[in-house]
Amino acid sequence: MHSGPRGRHARAFLSALILALSSPGLSAYAVDGVAANAISTPSVPHITASVADNALVDDLEHRTFRWFWDAGDPKTGLVPDRYPSPQTLSSVASIGFGLTAYGIGASRGYVTRTQAATRTLATLHYLLDGPQNDTADGAMGYQGFYYHFLNRGTGLRFSHDIELSSIDTALLMQGVLFVQSFYDRQTPREAEIRTLADQLYKRVNWQWMTRPDNRLSMGWSPEHGFIPSYWEGYSEGMMAYILGLGSPTHALAPVSWQAWLATNNQRWGDYYGQTFLNFAPLFGHQYTHAWIDFRGVQDAWAREKQIDYFENSRRAVYAQRAYAIANPGKWQDYSATMWGLTACDGPGDVTRQIDGQSRHFLSYSARGAGRDYTQDDGTVAPTAAAGSIAFAPEIVLPTLQNMKNRYGQNIYGQYGFVDAFNPSFRNGQTFWTDREYLGIDQGPILLMIENWRSGLVWNVMKRNPYIRAGLERAGFEGGWLPAPTAAAKVARPDTRTSQLAPQSPTAAPTGEATRGPVAPANPS
Repeated sequence: MHSGPRGRHARAFLSALILALSSPGLSAYAVDGVAANAISTPSVPHITASVADNALVDDLEHRTFRWFWDAGDPKTGLVPDRYPSPQTLSSVASIGFGLTAYGIGASRGYVTRTQAATRTLATLHYLLDGPQNDTADGAMGYQGFYYHFLNRGTGLRFSHDIELSSIDTALLMQGVLFVQSFYDRQTPREAEIRTLADQLYKRVNWQWMTRPDNRLSMGWSPEHGFIPSYWEGYSEGMMAYILGLGSPTHALAPVSWQAWLATNNQRWGDYYGQTFLNFAPLFGHQYTHAWIDFRGVQDAWAREKQIDYFENSRRAVYAQRAYAIANPGKWQDYSATMWGLTACDGPGDVTRQIDGQSRHFLSYSARGAGRDYTQDDGTVAPTAAAGSIAFAPEIVLPTLQNMKNRYGQNIYGQYGFVDAFNPSFRNGQTFWTDREYLGIDQGPILLMIENWRSGLVWNVMKRNPYIRAGLERAGFEGGWLPAPTAAAKVARPDTRTSQLAPQSPTAAPTGEATRGPVAPANPS
């Protein structure tokens, strides 16, 4: 069966996210009947990837890169929300992933560095030249922010129900800052990339998007002003605050980071054998981490909990796998090597009789399992597992192998894994599988595979002064960040535990030597 284009993509995504952000206490103790008083936390392993694992990852990374290269418009740099698809909208978040993808492609030899730089330069010029104003129909963005979806033909706001998005702009700016630091050669082309990237980032007025309570609004529109919902609590909103804090022109105050952290303690707790800061869909644990390496890097809240955010996301992955093993919803084929809940397509908003039981299914939805909420209709999203490979390769690799070996002819194609599939939603001998790929789900697969293999994206972003400034102004210390100055340094004991298994600041992810060829940071 075929999943058609979703006109409600943005609204479904936002409404589910609002549910998670606005009610952390309501379901904090409804943990599907699982008592998690005995915590078993995995340590970061030193795994040896098999020949088959390396072959699968190599093929998947290349195919996923090709999605961005084929889907993106070489003249404008606009990247569609989904492809192949009859939709005519571009996603600015997909553009951010795409800008990063081109650098990965050049590093892996999928395209030349010149090809990648040419596509990047076209993208930056188009974004910088696009109209920025407060009209309803004549703008690409306003105050340096961009509309969630753009018309692929004109580059302007797609429709009147599309918001000027703080988080989608943040995803775009992560890609912009990546290219600023990746293209570091003293050539006219690469110097121009750095200049344009700097202008795009400095133009974003984070202060304008900030509410009186120091939290970032989720967005704005000419028709309704600022969206009442705001970024608070652990989620992908993390990147928006770091980017805002690092701005040299419109910087957020450090108090904004504390405002974002305000509900953390409500979401911290036990779930399926892990103690961690919960966010039900795995995309919330992947998006910021796809660009920023949080291994051993801690803010005050993380130090208090004796954890870092990388380990936190690692625990979230293990908890979701444990949820699939327990399978409280009795969905078809869930197991230790068949799991993955995140925002993705689905069979449709419909109720069907499955094995004599009435089961309700969903279309595009922010599926997830956590203390904050559980939303599960048996739909598995490969990006949930594949985008977590840097966190927990020892459980992700067997899962990807099982997905491909068992269902590959239906779910693995030209651009790698399709967005989602549902073995419970059957029609005779067949089950529902998507036929489309989404940029915001392809992105974590590509970036996190490369981070696991070589650390490329993380290492490039470590060189970016704005990312470093944002982290430092949020109070992050340790790991790869430089030590605080003597005047600012406060003596404190090392609170890291054996659960963290911290690596040296210069180390690549564990097991790198067995993962296949390492991509050079600055290839020809």
